Parts: sequence; C-alpha cells; structure tokens
Amino acid sequence: MTAAPRATELGLVGCHTCGLTCAIGQTRCPRCASHLHPRKPDSLARSWALLIAALVLYVPSNMLPVMYTSMLGRGEASTILHGVVEFWKAGSWDIALLIFIASVAVPSTKFLVLGMLLVSARRKSPWARPQRARLYRLVELIGYWSMLDVVVVALVCALVQFHLLGTAEPRAGIVFFGLVVVLTMFAAMSFDPRLIWDADDDA
Repeated sequence: MTAAPRATELGLVGCHTCGLTCAIGQTRCPRCASHLHPRKPDSLARSWALLIAALVLYVPSNMLPVMYTSMLGRGEASTILHGVVEFWKAGSWDIALLIFIASVAVPSTKFLVLGMLLVSARRKSPWARPQRARLYRLVELIGYWSMLDVVVVALVCALVQFHLLGTAEPRAGIVFFGLVVVLTMFAAMSFDPRLIWDADDDA
C-alpha cells in the first residue's frame, strides 16, 4: 500500500494559528498573518524546558498545604493527598477519587506521556507512530481538565466562608499546582506532533 504524500512533498505548510493550508514558500499566513513554519521552532527544547520546570514545581505542590480550614476555633492545613484521605474517611469516596485522578493520576500520566513523546521524537523512532499521535491528542484533551483541583479548593473556600464559625483559605501548594498545570499545558502546546512522523533523514 502506497503511503500518502506529506504536505512538505506537496509544497504545502499548515498555519499553527488558524489551520489554513499555505504554499511552503510563504512566510506569513494570508488569513491571520501568523508566521509560517514547516515545524515549530525549537519545539523539543521548549517542551523539555517546560516539562522539567513542571516536574520541579510538582514536588512542592504535593508537599505544601493547599488549603487551611478552621472550624470552631480548630485549624488544620491539608495537602492534596491529605485532602484525598480525609474525603475518603468521611465517606465521600467519589470526591476523593475525583481529586486523586485530577491532582495525582492525570499530572503523572502527562509527565510520562510527554517525556516518552519527546524522547521518541528526538530519536526519530518509527515505533507506534499512530498510537503516539493519539496519545498526544489525549494529553491535549485532558490538559484542560487539570485545573479541577484548583477549582475544588476555590469552591470549598467560598462555601466555608458562608459559615460564621468557619474559615477556609488557600495556601501556597495550590499556587504551585496551578503552575504545574499551566506549564504542562504549554509543554504540550510547544511539542510539534508532526515530529512523530518525520523520517530519519528529515531536518
């Protein structure tokens, strides 16, 4: 079965902003005036830098408390995992599972998948190209739901403030976690999935 020709072989390039197909000799998109590149400039270097920064910040996001609650004069600071355990003990296993997936499982999966994509793209590996392309699309899709834990903390703080005998305040851990989410999203956006399909002799 003959492989379909690539865009570069047809003298075409896609705009990163609006998706318009343009001639490869053009420097700007005629629709949105964005710069045209056959591949995102420094895609791997940018993605690695953002991913490593996210990994570094992921440590304090789990070690530092994300929220401080005070009820009837008793105060307690809780980390992400401590909050999961407390919800589970209170019988709210669905909320505990939701927070665990959004705060632990999803970021860890994104780290592993992005790292694998970057390593295989650097080596120009022909291994499982369609599956790696699907994984990249999955990472992009779930990235927009990764702020769920930040939203949960904000909602809990807002709800507790309605009780006169209780207060709730966000702590530094949630800031680090928010930065982790943003950096992993930028890392995925910086990665050029077309590198997955590049042959060994491509530039």
